[in-house]
Amino acid sequence: MKKLIVYQIDSFTKEKFKGNPAGVVVNADGLNDCEMQMIARELNNSETAFLFQSDSADYDGVIRYFTPKSEVPICGHATIAAMYAKALEGNLNSCVLKMKTNVGVLPFEIIKNNSDYQVIMTQGEFTLSNTFDEATSERMIKALGLEANDLNKNCPIQIASTGHSKVMIGINCREKLNMLTPNLNDLANLSTDIKCNGYFVFTFDSDDKDVLTYGRMFAPAIGINEDPVTGNANGPLGGYLIQNKIIETTDDCFEFNGRQGEAINRLGVVNVRVKIEDNKPSLIQIKGDAVVVFKTEITV
Repeated sequence: MKKLIVYQIDSFTKEKFKGNPAGVVVNADGLNDCEMQMIARELNNSETAFLFQSDSADYDGVIRYFTPKSEVPICGHATIAAMYAKALEGNLNSCVLKMKTNVGVLPFEIIKNNSDYQVIMTQGEFTLSNTFDEATSERMIKALGLEANDLNKNCPIQIASTGHSKVMIGINCREKLNMLTPNLNDLANLSTDIKCNGYFVFTFDSDDKDVLTYGRMFAPAIGINEDPVTGNANGPLGGYLIQNKIIETTDDCFEFNGRQGEAINRLGVVNVRVKIEDNKPSLIQIKGDAVVVFKTEITV
């Protein structure tokens, strides 16, 4: 019998029951894939992170991520939650931990501020697909409950990724964003065809000078009808904005805040930082707060 230390943590917020909830098992050594999948299903968050001790001198630990339905390669909010839990468990000082993920070894920075923490996640290599053909775009727009005149003409519909891909769909109006009721079955079926599970609908329609974008993310093909606040959508969005020259900057760094979760009353903020080389994104990082909702034990 093994006692697992389990946290539920809300990421990208300091207010409980806002932001994006993630499960974290901080001592997952010995668990098999089936056990992790059952724990993720039981906790029923969009993702649960499992932390393992390192099996190599090349990194400080291993982290894996499961939705209620399947394992995913990387997850932004669950990384923030996992590093926050690890910092609390170990009473860590500010440090950088190199963690092995299914998209490679990534550095995650823990920033101690008095007795609390923030986490900076360096994401994987940024990639951007070609635009979709007209027929596929029309299927997607219809499934999301959008019309052609809702779309921001400066924003091509493309798949952007830093390890876990999302389709980027820019629209004009925040009111329309918050009213969306997608056809989840149609989105899930489309995911099979385009080989991408997540749809990130965003807008620049913000009334807050400190917030550049508002967004919503739907991924029904992997059991996430709507994800409250998505690090692996807001981070790639930064790369997408730079590579498409939607945002013009003469600096070698572009930083912005993306707000998400308004429509479902789980508001949170992701700080995104994009380093730029030769007018293209070379490194993408996200930073976020977190708060513990509960800590418990599971005996397996």
